Amino acid sequence: MTQERANAATLKGNPLTLVGPELKPGDPAPDFRLNKSLTEVVTLKDFAGKIKLISVVPSIDTGVCDAQTRRFNEEAAKLGDKVVVLTVSVDLPFAQARWCGAAGVDKVVMLSDYKDNNFGKAYGVFIKEFALDMRAIFVVDANDRIAYARINKEMTEHPDYDEAIAAVKALL
Repeated sequence: MTQERANAATLKGNPLTLVGPELKPGDPAPDFRLNKSLTEVVTLKDFAGKIKLISVVPSIDTGVCDAQTRRFNEEAAKLGDKVVVLTVSVDLPFAQARWCGAAGVDKVVMLSDYKDNNFGKAYGVFIKEFALDMRAIFVVDANDRIAYARINKEMTEHPDYDEAIAAVKALL
């Protein structure tokens, strides 16, 4: 049975139920299957040996998600080749590619959880009420252990960018 966490987050103060475990630093990073394109699927193993900053956004076509992805795209250029920045949303790969082209985003790997929401449920960010993934940041070390995990309490608020970048830099 999948764990449900009622009132784990909010949208404009209204309670949301998150599905899946609440991951903590030190936990092994769950594997995932995410679409890079309609036909190309990637898993955690595809990023083996890298520090992974996983930025989770509900939908790339909203203001905070747009700003969050642009910010991590800028940071990705400064973090070097030992780090990969992944942005996960349930947007279709076509929409992600269109957005990246329009925004000039080219350092972040865009990944879609649209098919079966396995990432959202494995990482505890799947929103039962909307079938979206809750805004969150995970930093996974080169050995695939969670080093940092923050799920936003309120969907419409920005994550703590500086704290997330500091967690990545602590692993370099």
